[in-house]
Amino acid sequence: MQIGRFSLGDRIFHGLVEEGRVLEIDSPFESVRPTGKEYQIGDLKVLAPCTPGKAVCVGLNYRDHALEVGLDLPSEPVLFMKPPSTLVGPGEFIEYPEMSQRVDFEGELAVVIRSRCKNVGVEEVARYILGYTCANDVTARDLQRKDGQWTRAKCFDTFLPLGPYIITDIDPDSLDIVLSLNGAIKQKSNTAHLIFKVGELVSFISRVMTLNPGDVILTGTPSGIGPMNRGDRVEVVIELVGSLVNTVK
Repeated sequence: MQIGRFSLGDRIFHGLVEEGRVLEIDSPFESVRPTGKEYQIGDLKVLAPCTPGKAVCVGLNYRDHALEVGLDLPSEPVLFMKPPSTLVGPGEFIEYPEMSQRVDFEGELAVVIRSRCKNVGVEEVARYILGYTCANDVTARDLQRKDGQWTRAKCFDTFLPLGPYIITDIDPDSLDIVLSLNGAIKQKSNTAHLIFKVGELVSFISRVMTLNPGDVILTGTPSGIGPMNRGDRVEVVIELVGSLVNTVK
């Protein structure tokens, strides 16, 4: 299934995307039951597919990226967070903050949580996952280095593009991931190269904090991170998941 979140006038709703149509549903986290309302996708604005209470992000989770930045491979997942105010949807702008002189792209696979998840074993994780979507963990790299920790660098408004849809029922452990800047490929890898796989990440994080419906987990970025400038077009493409396009302003 492809599950999206849309607006039409003042209304915001979730829907199933099928061959250019959108079938409105009650809630993707409780019951994927059509309400009977149907729309043409061209008549709707596509929003970020969920509104996470928190985005839990994983640093240094591709071997090639850890080597790229000169750090040892982690023995446990390295976690940080982005607040809801960072969220933007497909086609929306990434705003370049005045505080920073270098803003980087980081293409990532995002996991969307279906139901309350706490102290879950790896073998149980699948039942708590709604699906997967594309993400860009936008980072003010100069401020990350200056501060010595990641909060300011990761948490500017618009620093979490997410979308376009949540894709269910796929295997997340062997998906090609590509990020292009103005049409030129900058990052290219496969989720098979993740140090900690999706099941391990969800289980580990659930032993740290409760995950709630709609929360997202960003699984890490491969090598090739680099800067974006105002006016740049950045696209994250993940096999079977989709394409997320945003422009920097």
